[in-house]
Amino acid sequence: MIQKSLYLALLLISFLGFSQNKISADILTSDDLKTLNITQKITFENTSDKPLNSIYLYDWNNAFSDKESPLAKRYAQEYVRRFHFASDDERGGTQIHALSTPFSNSSWKRVEGQPDLIEIELEKALPPGQSVDIDLNYSLYVPDSNFTGFGWNQRELILNQWLISPAILQEEWILYSHKDLNDYPLQRLDYDLTFEFPNSYRVKSSFEHSKSESSLTGYKKLKLTGKNLAGTKLYVKQIDDFEAVKTDHVTLITNLKDSELRPEIEALILDRIVYFLENRFGDFDFETMMITEEDYNTSPVYGLNQLPSFIRPFPDGFQYDIKVLKTLTDQYLRRSLLTHTRKNQWFLDAILVKVMIDYVETYYPDVHLLGSFSDFIGIKWFHASDLMFNDRYNFIHQTTIRQNLGQPVDFPQDSLLKFNQKLSNPYKGGLGFKYLEDYLGKDIVDESLKIYFNKYNSDFSSPQDYFDILSVLTDKDISWFYNNYLGSSKDIDFKIKRLRKIADSLEIKLINKTRNAMPVPVYQLKGDKILSKNWVEPFKKDTLIYLEDLGSDQIALNYEQVIPEINIRNNFKSRGKLLNKPFQFRLLEDIEDPAYNQLFITPEFTYNLYDGLALGPKLYNTSVLPKQLSFKINPKYGLKSNAVVGGASIDYTHFLKGEDLFQVRYGLTGSRFSYNEDLFYRRYSGYVGMTYRPQDLRDNARHNLFVRTVNVDQDINELVETEEPNYNIFNIRYNFTDKSLDKSFTSTVDYQIAQKFSKISTTFGFRKLYNNNRQINLRFYGGLFLYNDEQDSNFFSFALDRPTDYLFDYNYYGRSEESGLFSQQFIMAEGGFKSQFDQRFADNWIASTNVSTTLWNWIFVYGDAGFFKNSYSNPQFVYDSGIRLSFVEDYFELYLPIYSSKGWEIGQDNYDQRIRFIVSLDLSTIFKLFTRKWY
Repeated sequence: MIQKSLYLALLLISFLGFSQNKISADILTSDDLKTLNITQKITFENTSDKPLNSIYLYDWNNAFSDKESPLAKRYAQEYVRRFHFASDDERGGTQIHALSTPFSNSSWKRVEGQPDLIEIELEKALPPGQSVDIDLNYSLYVPDSNFTGFGWNQRELILNQWLISPAILQEEWILYSHKDLNDYPLQRLDYDLTFEFPNSYRVKSSFEHSKSESSLTGYKKLKLTGKNLAGTKLYVKQIDDFEAVKTDHVTLITNLKDSELRPEIEALILDRIVYFLENRFGDFDFETMMITEEDYNTSPVYGLNQLPSFIRPFPDGFQYDIKVLKTLTDQYLRRSLLTHTRKNQWFLDAILVKVMIDYVETYYPDVHLLGSFSDFIGIKWFHASDLMFNDRYNFIHQTTIRQNLGQPVDFPQDSLLKFNQKLSNPYKGGLGFKYLEDYLGKDIVDESLKIYFNKYNSDFSSPQDYFDILSVLTDKDISWFYNNYLGSSKDIDFKIKRLRKIADSLEIKLINKTRNAMPVPVYQLKGDKILSKNWVEPFKKDTLIYLEDLGSDQIALNYEQVIPEINIRNNFKSRGKLLNKPFQFRLLEDIEDPAYNQLFITPEFTYNLYDGLALGPKLYNTSVLPKQLSFKINPKYGLKSNAVVGGASIDYTHFLKGEDLFQVRYGLTGSRFSYNEDLFYRRYSGYVGMTYRPQDLRDNARHNLFVRTVNVDQDINELVETEEPNYNIFNIRYNFTDKSLDKSFTSTVDYQIAQKFSKISTTFGFRKLYNNNRQINLRFYGGLFLYNDEQDSNFFSFALDRPTDYLFDYNYYGRSEESGLFSQQFIMAEGGFKSQFDQRFADNWIASTNVSTTLWNWIFVYGDAGFFKNSYSNPQFVYDSGIRLSFVEDYFELYLPIYSSKGWEIGQDNYDQRIRFIVSLDLSTIFKLFTRKWY
């Protein structure tokens, strides 16, 4: 104990000195505020123990200047269109007019591929402990605020981290580019600024203000200063909407408001939050702090931020309280704990989530996830109404790991999927702190955080510094936490393998399915009552434990869900019962309840021309969260066909961790629908699909290998020239995709064999969005019959413009129509022609190319050309061209033919019947349009 106390005392002694870096500048805005002309001096001190030949500067404003910058590439990966299509003026940038040091031959350059970093090469090395002045003169062109929330907004300035500043030097330079991840590398600097701006504006900032002085030129000057400031927020607005709220220890400058709350209630809430933070981390070491609406919008409380202002299902003040709590805590942590934020932002986020959980447990312990909606008739029958507000963190984290998309908590910010960076990883980190609290004891974790803040407040630190402190305060080994919980992407899954009664004890065999050693709590339950709770020390594979039999009727692992497991359905063993868990039927989809084997029934509808609107129930086992084994049965009644249609399916998905082979899916499907008036088809298929995805989950490349057999049984239709209404086809398909906003490449190789034919086809697609906003789309399709005994029918032939879809893969609304609106539905497949030619099929081979390019914004010109050959005839060449209106690419488009092998189509009769359209009514397909940037 004495040794631990001595070690803690040593930990509290800081041996690191504070940097003396300073910034002074004269800043003059343009009349419209879009340009800042700056004359600046940076005093940089070499705080390392070695001479420096180069000095680096951050110029993150210039990240917006280039469509090839790391920021632009990040936006393209996530399909953020507004940046690429913005004008140069909207994107802004930094133009350096002069940069010099006292060394006459020093030179500077922007780092290659990183236009927001500047390297100054010194004429002679700067010794340790010595300083150098860097003089700059530059124009800062402010980006539009639409990109990040900060910037120029309708003749207002909302700036954050806008001045060129010295890079952080620890053992090495901390250098990384702006990627809109809210992870600017903060450091404590001294500021002495003169800010000159139009008389009609007012300024609020994180600096200390002196009184502004107006001049005859229509401008006024303001002195902005600060000592040891981390952050440079600056607001220049015509209407001052900020308030200064004084608490016992800090003055908060904020524009966060709630129109439904009186100002004195807002002040009480702010004061309570400050008290809560000081009670956990110690007193604020700064007199003023700025928290803004823009700070909150950068990292909102997801779920609350989607609620319209008139919907208030929570107690009065709750939404404002949680909103301010998150924003204030986030800004407090950023200013207090200086760290390599690209690498260690996860640690600050984890502390933030822990604080939010603790705060709700303290002041709002009875608030449900759905608020007062939980008491509404109908809603209160759902398990979702039982969830408490803090259950949201585990639930949202589950949405990622159930899709095999989990990433280590301690991954760098720019290596994470957007959903993981914004939500899943911070939540897992915060839940990890609660896991530690339950295992080690709340007092130990809280005390370790206080000591950590006391030692490293305003100093540079890393998460390991915290774990060094925590390890001293406990006798238990915590290496499992940072190695297996934080540092691994393996999902957590414990299982009760066996339960036996031996005399007056219970023998329980536990399995750790993911082989990552961690502790787990074991509970004895009597109904809903907890009789006992015992922690099992970390184990890797399996373990036997013995408990005194307290007369429980059920044994459970992780009953209170302190561990964010991927599967808690296998955590229960009932005593003296046939089933571990009873079955439960739910009308409409619900949140998964691990205490039951659940089945859901929801109404469903489909539409095609022949069945009309088909309505019926869908019986299935997957809740809001996906499951590896899923099945559904969805019979429907067609209101037009007056027949039972629908389908059934079952599939199992096997996920692989740490492999390029991402998942393997096995499945069986069957369906029955109309394919013409009073004619039905029955389709049965068994398949295996393998998806290869790079271990870098941000890489958009995908490889898919799909093997299936398709059996089709059709009612005989005398109008269709086929001698084989019933057929079985074996199909192997390989597909590669690599898509982003600015470029896309796809390729497919497809092989089919049946009793009377065998064919192979390949497709290549390329799309490129150039810096001038012009887009080009190229597609090539080639197909060849290896043999074809069905030459008297075109049913299995290659199609020029509208495939027969004998595999029933496409969502045709009127698949057998030869005329009328439904015959004009276009699906980009096979030949890809938009015009309908006299000869529309090829029973030998086909080769076609489809091209389109931008005319203006979403208006394209398209052209198709190709050769095809039928048996007993010579190859033919056809082409077409026209206008493509791409309202939502691949989801809602129109094709207007102009000229083709048939001549000037635009002047021919019945032109409206020549127009082709793409309309997607598949909700799952449309949903992917909105989720692709998150995953």
